[in-house]
Amino acid sequence: MRHAGSRLSKLVCLAVFVAGCFLLRSPFGEVAAQQSQSVNFERDIRPLLHARCVECHGPEKQKAGLRLDIKAGAIKAPIIIPGKSADSELIRRVSSTDPAERMPSKGAPLSPREIALLRAWIDSGAMWPETDKPSGSEAKRAEKTNWWSLQPLANVEPPTPKNLPADWPSYLNAAPIDRFIFAKLAERGLKPNPPADRRSLIRRVTYDLTGLPPSPEEVEAFVNDADPQAYEKLVDRLLASPRYGEQWGRHWLDVVRFGESKGYEQNHIINNLWPYRDYVIRSFNEDKAFNRFIVEQLAGDVIGRGNPAIEVGTAFLVCGPYDSVGNQDAVQQQIIRANTLDDLVAATSNTFLGLTVNCARCHHHKFDPIPTEDYYRLRAAFEGVTHGERVLASDDQQKAFAEKAGPLEKRRAELTREKDALEKSIAARALQLAAQHGAYPLPAVTRHFNEHRFAPVSARYLKFKALGNSDRPQSGRNARIDEFEAWTATQNVALASYGTKAEGATSARAEDAGAATYGVDLVNDGKFGERWFVGNPPELTLTFPQTETIERIVFSQDRTAAPDNPGVGIGPFVTEYQVLISTDGKQWRLVADSRDRKPFNEAHTVARFSPEVTSEAEKRNLESLNKELAQLNQQLSVIPPLPMVWAGKFDQPKETTYVHKGGDPQRRGADVVPASLAVLDQVTKPYVLGADAPDAERRLSLANWIVSDENPLTARVLANRVWHYHFGVGIVDTPSDFGYLGGRPTHPELLDWLARRLQQHGWRLKPLHREILLSQTYRQSSDAREDAAKLDASARLLWRFPARRLSAEEIRDSILAVTGKLDLNMGGPGFRLYRYLQDNVATYWPLDQHGPETYRRAVYHQNARASLSDGLTDFDLPDSAYSAPSRTSTTSPLQALTLLNHRFTLEMSDALAERAKREAPADQAAQVRRVFALAFQRQPTAEEQQAALKLIASHGWRAFCRALLNANELLYLN
Repeated sequence: MRHAGSRLSKLVCLAVFVAGCFLLRSPFGEVAAQQSQSVNFERDIRPLLHARCVECHGPEKQKAGLRLDIKAGAIKAPIIIPGKSADSELIRRVSSTDPAERMPSKGAPLSPREIALLRAWIDSGAMWPETDKPSGSEAKRAEKTNWWSLQPLANVEPPTPKNLPADWPSYLNAAPIDRFIFAKLAERGLKPNPPADRRSLIRRVTYDLTGLPPSPEEVEAFVNDADPQAYEKLVDRLLASPRYGEQWGRHWLDVVRFGESKGYEQNHIINNLWPYRDYVIRSFNEDKAFNRFIVEQLAGDVIGRGNPAIEVGTAFLVCGPYDSVGNQDAVQQQIIRANTLDDLVAATSNTFLGLTVNCARCHHHKFDPIPTEDYYRLRAAFEGVTHGERVLASDDQQKAFAEKAGPLEKRRAELTREKDALEKSIAARALQLAAQHGAYPLPAVTRHFNEHRFAPVSARYLKFKALGNSDRPQSGRNARIDEFEAWTATQNVALASYGTKAEGATSARAEDAGAATYGVDLVNDGKFGERWFVGNPPELTLTFPQTETIERIVFSQDRTAAPDNPGVGIGPFVTEYQVLISTDGKQWRLVADSRDRKPFNEAHTVARFSPEVTSEAEKRNLESLNKELAQLNQQLSVIPPLPMVWAGKFDQPKETTYVHKGGDPQRRGADVVPASLAVLDQVTKPYVLGADAPDAERRLSLANWIVSDENPLTARVLANRVWHYHFGVGIVDTPSDFGYLGGRPTHPELLDWLARRLQQHGWRLKPLHREILLSQTYRQSSDAREDAAKLDASARLLWRFPARRLSAEEIRDSILAVTGKLDLNMGGPGFRLYRYLQDNVATYWPLDQHGPETYRRAVYHQNARASLSDGLTDFDLPDSAYSAPSRTSTTSPLQALTLLNHRFTLEMSDALAERAKREAPADQAAQVRRVFALAFQRQPTAEEQQAALKLIASHGWRAFCRALLNANELLYLN
């Protein structure tokens, strides 16, 4: 099927900006309007409301007077307006991007699928049974003894349906997969589509396995290959391509919430997590047994100690969001730690088991037979895991490093001990001398307010030297000052509004605001809050508009905070200083000194009095020690360090795991030990470890239990994920939730058959891919049929191949590929489509200009959480703050505008034109044909070629190539 959106008559409109809407129109519109699935209230809506809304809007609590567990409380304007989801306040709240408005207010936002269910339910009339079933114990839930996903894998044989119509595909030659699909279709009175044409098929399977378009030459070779095994050869070639690992590795990175920044408030970039991405791609390309792959991600440091290629797998545990801000409060520390481990529990149970074990953190799971003890049994496996980087090097690498650095580090340690002993002796004497000092005229410096008076003095210039800060007694660099005042008897003459000029170096700049946000001009703007970051040299110079009589100075770091506010996270403040004045800016006179103040703390006391108690011999000795230490540090700095990777750190747990009642670490429940989940103890051999079990044993035991062939969930979940990425939706449409709130399998026997086949293939994916790809089900056309759509609008039963739009990465990679600009170098640190700026928090600014250094495959983009990347975010690249087991595919004007007008598209349009002229120099018509072949893998019709030549004559090559890069025929697969 060819969509009119690719016709050149329409492309002319694109070139003159009228057809940005092309992107907004699905090329499969005749079926898209029928895509809404029927929503079952008891199956889809009631469990969702109970799980995510009733805690705050139920029988026990009705925030804002709203109750969502009964019809009378929910179905009323403006909350839920039947037939009008767009006008319903519930939809506005759950889909809001404003944290202050978004509901639910606690926990993760609703998934796109959950929001879509609510929309569909409301638009279909918001049907709610007249007899309400109360929330709580009477709500439906899965039972361990009979829930489908918790049962052993069935040994099933493909069915043999009888009395099929004569016009069906040959059933006798059907593969096992097809027999399962055909049997279900026959039950519903449906039949499959005929085979897709070869041009569509090579495009489909090439994108499916590699994420890239086939070249025109590859298409023509396949279309004209008379070998009956041509398609089999094509599949084998694509599975052997290194591009396969990049495409399917990207799928896995979605599932495991891989993101290269920490998230939360600071969201600092992580620059050494990319080895895990490369490990994933390599594992897929090698067709590593997936049970081994899983074990490596949970316990790679145990089974592959000394082998960085295996140990790096444990980055799975720490590649999710991590709260690095810290907190001084012990209770908050426990909560932060509990949240950190909750991420590991959720990632492990969702990814490998398809269970939402994390929903049992506060109480027994409301819908699945998962007791809260199961949650803490699983958590116990991860008690020894902390986020961070560690050395990943082979034994040979570590030995070579030790041979070079060992002697130097040994000598440095000796000198450091000698220096420490000498400084300790000096410090003791300095403290003794300080104890003899009388009372100080002024108190110690605080971060809130400091005033220093002195005899009135005439000055045109004033210099404030920062000699020490609260972190470093002997250096004022990097201190913060929010306001500095110089007073006459009546007014502050330091203000910029008075005409005074402030000068001083800045140690940091927040360029995200487009200016020196931490610059010296902040010290005399008369405002508090924003601070100057003191640079080098650490001194502030004020130039008054005329000579003034100055008698005091005032300075602070956090003027508006309460006196007892510790100021955590806002940096050090000036503690040691001198105030100098001048009338000509050349000759300076000291008028005030921090030595009049009580020292800030003991370290400052030692620093202030040490010079008075240090002998000349000790000074020479310290000078000699410092000189040799500097030389050793320089020699060590030129030795290449061992690789450090953000792959987690592991230690023996210090405390016994216990149940947190209500999820509160302060409410201690029963102790638990590392053990398998009781929910599966009837089908999978359980394990139980002691409370003092080593960290390594905990994680390895869990991993081995997860990958046991007896465990029915792991193979089912994995087989379903493979099916999901081939057909756009899994046999179970909630790939990470096989519980009661998840979807039900459309073909449960087929799912178990695929899981068994996966195990029979030694847990290797490529043989399973091959079986799926060679099936008639996969190879059928995507043509829409009105009769079939009436029975199965969403094609869940696969009477047609489901058409889809390319993913964000596929769109960008395709544009680079067809223009000849794609850089296929694999691995290593990623590129960025944003500008990264870091202060206490990180800022990510999308780049307008995408240079050649960004022309790699999008899987190598350094995706940071909560960042925007033009061309990727617009096309639904998920935020890695959460796992994305399935991606949404939205349609928005911003997509059309970005793809049409972004500088990247314009430059790629020029590159496509240049490539066509280079590869088809004969004449313009041949160049048009070459552009069509590159972009659409076909030749233009006579009408299209004529329209293209006319467009080029009127608007130039850029307009023509720009139109094709925006066409649906490039952006969609059928």
